[in-house]
Amino acid sequence: MSGRLCFTSDYTRGAHPNIIKRMTETNSEQSPGYGTDEICASAKERIRKACGCAQAAVEFLIGGTQTNAVVIDSLLRIYQGVIAADTGHISVHEAGAIEYGGHKVLTLPHHNGKISAEDVEQYLEDYDQDESHEHMVMPGMVYLSQPTEYGTLYSKEELTAFRSVCDKYSIDLYVDGARLAYALACLENDVTLQDLAQLCDVFYIGGTKCGALLGEAVVIPDPDKIPHFFTIIKQHGALLAKGRLLGIQFDELFRDDLYLHIGKPAIKAATAIKAALAQKGYRLCYDSPTNQTFCIMENEKLERLGQKVEYGFWEKYDADHTVIRFATDWATSEEETEELIRIL
Repeated sequence: MSGRLCFTSDYTRGAHPNIIKRMTETNSEQSPGYGTDEICASAKERIRKACGCAQAAVEFLIGGTQTNAVVIDSLLRIYQGVIAADTGHISVHEAGAIEYGGHKVLTLPHHNGKISAEDVEQYLEDYDQDESHEHMVMPGMVYLSQPTEYGTLYSKEELTAFRSVCDKYSIDLYVDGARLAYALACLENDVTLQDLAQLCDVFYIGGTKCGALLGEAVVIPDPDKIPHFFTIIKQHGALLAKGRLLGIQFDELFRDDLYLHIGKPAIKAATAIKAALAQKGYRLCYDSPTNQTFCIMENEKLERLGQKVEYGFWEKYDADHTVIRFATDWATSEEETEELIRIL
């Protein structure tokens, strides 16, 4: 094994071999553009079947930030904002893309990366009761991610509670599934694709971080929820002309339920890394059951570690310690995992 081990993120590799093989096999074929080809149609049908939602609209976009920006802008009126955890991806790691589209991110304090339905309901109630609320940004939807930025999970019970609050206040529920494959492969998870289709107004199935070269699949269970969504994607500059490339990837990811299992190597590796860290006396910062492991490391050790391992900086813990992240992925091998453990 040459060079440094790479545990910085879960999108640093290429794609699953099945995807590369299919792309090679179809490379010389010609097809209609913008996702109107037969392969995209097949991929959409596979996704509808996996979600148990035959009527759902499914569209492919090129990346997570574009997906969040397009969906949020499509769901909100021009005077509305989106409720999210203060650690949410749209709040911290999308360079203000949502605000750039004209919508404020209305943040709530997180609890291990999550917000609660109770906190959202209190926020909505406070807004309604504020006599000056006409001068304020109206909350129009709730944004969650599964898993969260901290690798934690929402339960089906929690998502059901969010659905009830959103129905009570007539706002939308949207789930970012950039790392959804790792949630689905996690033993602690009890939320299925079918649950998401029943509980969400819109959600997306991540490809970029889950075995695809690029791409995300947006699922709208009620196709009338966002009229002319295809045109809105085009308007935002997020429509890929060679849409077949996205269709191929999701057609393979949803062939023989591959997407439901592709995250298992990542979970296995992360579990081993967490156990080794605990055994060796390191402190874990968050209780993440998925593919992201957050460790509190002494600053003086970081330089030595960085000579052999590429890790992700997360945040300063105190003057002498830093929180770092080890991210595993769909192709993390036992050899890589064992070598990281040996170095630690």
